Amino acid sequence: MNQAQDLALQALLGRYSVGPKHLLEPGPSPEELELMARAALRAPDHGELVPWRFKVVSGAARQRMAELFAEAARAAGQGEEGAQMDAERALRPPVSVAIVARIDLGHPQVPAHEQWVALGGALAQFMSAAHLLGYGGKMLSGAKVRNPQIAAAFCAPGETLVGWLALGTPAKRPEGAQRKPGPQEVLQFWA
Repeated sequence: MNQAQDLALQALLGRYSVGPKHLLEPGPSPEELELMARAALRAPDHGELVPWRFKVVSGAARQRMAELFAEAARAAGQGEEGAQMDAERALRPPVSVAIVARIDLGHPQVPAHEQWVALGGALAQFMSAAHLLGYGGKMLSGAKVRNPQIAAAFCAPGETLVGWLALGTPAKRPEGAQRKPGPQEVLQFWA
């Protein structure tokens, strides 16, 4: 392994999720978001279907998403305090990116599970590119993705809202032990 490969691999091995409350300005620029999308397009994708879309929420659109989240909280019976908390959650990250799936359930050659895997690969590539550019982020979902008004705001007919990436500059690097198992727990050699 040469030095450039080692540096790139060490950078990838240092990626971690950073929650919205630990993300600061600046968030990624439009040009950096385009680089992240280009990285996502390099993920494995049987049939080159690109069964996903990334919808950027930045600038004034953050306030619109906050209003959607607050309306959904009220409709769910959370009251004004809950509505305000959900609005603040939408405004916290400098940039949010809605992840939308476009799965073709009737595709003759590419079954749905392979399309979902392609979406996951694209998401991983997008987040790795964000990390390599110096940004932190975390995938968020929950009940909001199942809210019909929120889903309709992000999705065309036949699409599924998967969740959002919260993106920004990490306030600090996480400390402590890795919580996931080591490679010996997930890498098995089949014979």
